[in-house]
Parts: sequence; structure tokens; C-alpha cells
Amino acid sequence: MLIDTIKAAMFAAMKSGDSVAKEAYRTVMGDLTTDAARPGRTGSDEEGFAIIKKIVKSAEETRGSLTDDDPRKADASREIELLTAFLPKGMSAEDLVAALAPVSDAIKAAPNDGAATGVAMKLVKSQGIVADGKLVSAAVKAIRA
Repeated sequence: MLIDTIKAAMFAAMKSGDSVAKEAYRTVMGDLTTDAARPGRTGSDEEGFAIIKKIVKSAEETRGSLTDDDPRKADASREIELLTAFLPKGMSAEDLVAALAPVSDAIKAAPNDGAATGVAMKLVKSQGIVADGKLVSAAVKAIRA
């Protein structure tokens, strides 16, 4: 389970004295345990992945606001690298275009890119495909081209 893997990584970081990794994993563990305690939540890996994505997005925004000579920028980059390692690997654009083949006619027939992306996202979600929304949008534009 994801929470067990992150807990093990956190303890390893604590033993090695890696403060950036330790704090990144502590943040994730805190958010995971808080979220799992909420009514209607199960603490599943999918919920954990969503929490990690949220934390990574926040770290990316922080990194973007820092100047290049700020030492916290390197820490934010490392935090992003550490946490994205726990996320499932997504598909490439070419693989996603191939996965969207069953609905390619509906994507081409859609009145605009937004509606076409909606058709694509419906298939992506129903198939349990891990793909970024920007990647799905790019695949839709490739199909519609």
C-alpha cells in the first residue's frame, strides 16, 4: 500500500539525515492520514496519488516563484523529484492516441476541442488510464488534425 511505502521511505530518510526527503515524506504522511480519517474516505492508493499530485503541484508553484539563486529552489525541485517517484507512470502521447482509437470517430465529430476532450476524458477515466489533462488535450488535437 502507498502509505506503507512512503512511511518506509520517511524512516529511511530520517536515518540517513536527509532533511529534504524527510520533510517531504512527513508532509505527505500527514496529508494522507488526515484525509483517510475523513468520513467517506478509504485511504486508498488512488486517494493517495491525488494528494501527492496536489503537493507536487504546490511545490512546482513554489519553485516557480523562487529566484534561481535561492537555495530553496533546489530543495523544491528535489521534493518534486522524490514525490513524483511514487506516482504511477503515465502514458506517452503516442500510446494515448492509440488508446483513444475506439472513440476517435466521436472525437473527430465533436463540434470543438473542448467537447472532443470531454469524449476522450470519459474513455480515459473509464479505462483507468493515468494521463495528464494536458496530454489528453494534445492527443485529441493530434487525432482531430
